[in-house]
Amino acid sequence: MTEYAETLMDRIGRKLAASLETPSPGFVPYTHANVAALRKVLEPGDVLLIEGHNRISVAIKYLTMSTWSHAAMYVGNAVGQVTPEGERLCLVEVNLGDGCIAAPLSKYECFNTRICRANDLTDEDRAKVVDFMVSSIGKRYDMKNITDLLRYFLPTPPVPVRWRRRLLAFGSGDPTRAICSSLIAQAFGRIRYPILPRITREFRADRMARTQRREILEIRHHSLYAPRDFDLSPYFHIVKPTLATGFDYRGLTWSDQTEGEKTRAAG
Repeated sequence: MTEYAETLMDRIGRKLAASLETPSPGFVPYTHANVAALRKVLEPGDVLLIEGHNRISVAIKYLTMSTWSHAAMYVGNAVGQVTPEGERLCLVEVNLGDGCIAAPLSKYECFNTRICRANDLTDEDRAKVVDFMVSSIGKRYDMKNITDLLRYFLPTPPVPVRWRRRLLAFGSGDPTRAICSSLIAQAFGRIRYPILPRITREFRADRMARTQRREILEIRHHSLYAPRDFDLSPYFHIVKPTLATGFDYRGLTWSDQTEGEKTRAAG
């Protein structure tokens, strides 16, 4: 009976997941991701944020008050596999219904993206982060927690702002289940690299009556991290491929330029 109930819940979960993965109409990216430029600048351990356009993405963007609804990690050649077309699987991500998988960079060619890079990772720590993500491939997405899936069918639930992040945390305690940003947060937690930790400030007075302040960092539970946290974190650089690969505004051609102005701009 238990096995049958679990199978039934999985089936219901898969149907809900398929509905949540349905694209929302009207999505238009500001700029398509330049895959060639991304390949030039991405480094293993970089977090790639994506603005999704399906129903669950709309809900996540609302709950986190952010542009970004999904996160993946670039792992370089660590997966060691390619697509049938020969493209390298260089991203590790968690998708609704699929669980933790490896994907090619071209998957997000038609999406708004952003690169977030941890500052000055040592080679050893970079390898630990990447190895954790690659070893997580195959982990399942929690399909049995139906109540966790149902919350995303209300893209604008009437809840106070301070409670919205809590709606993202999945209730399952099964360590083989994960969501996109929480798995990446776990990876950085392994090397104690900060994302958006809680900061407790202590004020003490020494013998000279001078006030001293000490900041104590506390790691938040990984299930409470959202994709936008890597964007907001003061410990991650924002890398923009167009600028990193060389950009000269003087070489741009604008639609309202005359032929003479275009010639002078090109010269």
